[in-house]
Amino acid sequence: MKTKKTDQLESISAVVQKALFKDLMISDLEMAEELRLQIDIRKLRESWQVTNLHVTSPSESLKKGNRSSRNNADLQLELTKTSTALADCREMMLAAQEQLIEQEKLSSLGQLTAGIAHEIKNPLNFITNFSELSVEYINEIHQLLNKIQKDERHEEISDLLNDIRRNLNLIHNHGTRAHSIVKSMLLHSRGGSGAMEPVDLNALIKEYVNLAFHGMRANNDPINVTIDLQLDKELKEVMLNPESFSRVILNLCKNAFDAMREKVQTSEKGYLPKLRVKTLAEQDKVLIEFEDNGPGIPEEIRDKLLMPFFTTKKGVEGTGLGLSISHDIIKTHGGIFKIESVEGEYARFKIILNIA
Repeated sequence: MKTKKTDQLESISAVVQKALFKDLMISDLEMAEELRLQIDIRKLRESWQVTNLHVTSPSESLKKGNRSSRNNADLQLELTKTSTALADCREMMLAAQEQLIEQEKLSSLGQLTAGIAHEIKNPLNFITNFSELSVEYINEIHQLLNKIQKDERHEEISDLLNDIRRNLNLIHNHGTRAHSIVKSMLLHSRGGSGAMEPVDLNALIKEYVNLAFHGMRANNDPINVTIDLQLDKELKEVMLNPESFSRVILNLCKNAFDAMREKVQTSEKGYLPKLRVKTLAEQDKVLIEFEDNGPGIPEEIRDKLLMPFFTTKKGVEGTGLGLSISHDIIKTHGGIFKIESVEGEYARFKIILNIA
């Protein structure tokens, strides 16, 4: 049988156990609540991160849209540039191909010209030589006549001999000019060595301006042109390649004649075509000007004039190579080529070269 003391001890133990159990339950509940709160906070944090990853604000969406639009615009611009570059390359290749074909034609024409010029040269030599010899014979006849007694027949014979001598001098002068033209044709067909040499620029200009003028007069639709040569007498020799630079003179004169012919056909009566060619020595440089009073050059095409195959002439009248080749020749001489014009009044082509 349990004693009273034992009962008291058991009741005290039960009370203590209940108290301990109650404290433990409270502690466990507090810990559980704290744990639950931590879990809830962690879930909210993860949810917020996921939201930030997948759901952007309207301003950020707009920014991304703008970036995407800019990228598309950049790509489109790049594609346009590439397409333009390819088109330019294609045009350059076609122009180069056409230029090669044209050069081949010019080469064949040069060979033909050389053959014709060579055949003409021999009879021209006979004409000039024998006309000069005949003038000497006329002078001897005059000397013999002076020794004979003068009468009416003497005067008639003397007058006839003077007429014959005058005609022979004309034959000799024109034969010499034709010989110079043939020589120029041969120089053009051969092309020259490309070497620079001291050249009397004034004489070269005078010769080839004259050649261009008579070439124009011999072709279809000749026009009357006043040639005004303003050549600086103080100009010394200039280092040039005469064969190539003569082409520049011919090209510029031919263009001037063609432009003035066009103005003659479209203008009222009273228009007088005029070509002014000027040289001027300026310290260590020389200025060369070709100015015509033709229709001038429109400003919108002025920058295109030096492009290969660009021409303002109708149909097959022009190849579009004259000014382009002239510009290249001037550059090989270390010179500067300028174009000035007032539409309806004049066109002026300036060349600046080093003298030495």
